[in-house]
Amino acid sequence: MIRVISKIILKMTGWKIELGMPPGTEKAVLLVAPHTSNMDFFIGRIVFNVLHLRVKFLIKKEAFKWPFGGLLRRMGGIPVDRGRSSNLVGSLAEKFRKEKKLMLVVTPEATRKYTKSWKKGFYYIATEANVPIALGFLDYKNKTAGIKKLFYPTGDLQMDFESIKAHYGNLNARYPEKYCKHPMIK
Repeated sequence: MIRVISKIILKMTGWKIELGMPPGTEKAVLLVAPHTSNMDFFIGRIVFNVLHLRVKFLIKKEAFKWPFGGLLRRMGGIPVDRGRSSNLVGSLAEKFRKEKKLMLVVTPEATRKYTKSWKKGFYYIATEANVPIALGFLDYKNKTAGIKKLFYPTGDLQMDFESIKAHYGNLNARYPEKYCKHPMIK
C-alpha cells in the first residue's frame, strides 16, 4: 500500500526515478547527494518505497528525541553522536557482515548547510565491509532521483573520490547556494 501511495505522489509531483543499480543488489553504502533540505529525506523515502528498498540511514542523535525517536528507528534510523568519537565505521562494517541485506544511506556532506568538503566515512565503511557504494542522487531542477550506478572502491581514496565526485557535479540541489558541486574530501 505504501509503495502504491509513493508511486502516486511521485506521479502527481512530476518526479521520475532512474535506477542504474542492478536489481537484486543486497548490500551497499547508498551515498545520496546533494543534501541541502529536509525535503531530501521525504523525497528519498518515497523513492526508496517505490524501489522497494529497505534502507537504514544515519541521522544525528538529536533527531531521536520524543516524539520522533521511535518513528525514526522503525524507518531505519541509526542515531549518530557527532559530538564524541566512536568506532562508527567499524560497527557499521560489522553490521554489514552480519546482515544478509543492508542498504545504508549516507549523505556525504553530513549537513544541509554549505560545506566545501565531504566526510569520508562512507568510503571507509564500504571498504571495510567490502561492499559497493551506490551513487544515489536527487536533482530538483530535472525532478529526477535514483541511483546512478554501483561504485567498487579500490582502496585508493583520492582516485576513487575523484571518480565518485564526477557523478555529482551536474546535479541541482533544492537550495543550490548550499551545494558545493566540486567538494574536497575531509
